[in-house]
Amino acid sequence: MSGTVEGVPERAFGGVAEATVVGRAQDGDLIAFEQLLRHYQGPLFRLAYRLLGDRGEAEDALQDTMVQVWRKLPGLMEPLVFRSWVYQIMTRRCLSLLRTRSRRGVEPVEADELAELGAGQRVMAGGVGGSPAESAEIEAQLRGLNEVLAQLPEDQRVCWVLRELHELSYAEIAYAMNLSASTVRGRLARARQNLARGMDAWR
Repeated sequence: MSGTVEGVPERAFGGVAEATVVGRAQDGDLIAFEQLLRHYQGPLFRLAYRLLGDRGEAEDALQDTMVQVWRKLPGLMEPLVFRSWVYQIMTRRCLSLLRTRSRRGVEPVEADELAELGAGQRVMAGGVGGSPAESAEIEAQLRGLNEVLAQLPEDQRVCWVLRELHELSYAEIAYAMNLSASTVRGRLARARQNLARGMDAWR
């Protein structure tokens, strides 16, 4: 699928615009494709692991996604939307897997990757000089967040993970999930409200 995502920033690889690298890969440049693969395989694996809660399934989803990317890349009309496009492929693959089985837990969230909850407060790792008490409190909050996140409706959880942990814009999430931006905003608002309520017991 191709399309336009308004407001997508121009990304670069070592001073070369991502769209340029994508164009080279579309022309069959394997080095360019490997460069894209190295850049995205880590984030895409973490996304799959968080959504599926199973390392083996996440690895399979990543492999399937990269095969699809390679096969469909020549048909991508706008290289600028590459990031949204690969997240779209991975998200749809994960959603397909989730529909075929019961929901499992999500990947434990890394403390330094946590973004703002609905109330605008950030759960952060205790940095240099953090006390043992602070570290224990943060670990408890992370466990609580994981439990509450796993209980969210699937559509809310996917939107929240894409926004808060992978930092996709509203437009990019809308593109990845084939939704309107207003629908994304609504799901994120509900996810943040549910997370904030669920985290009350951990504060």
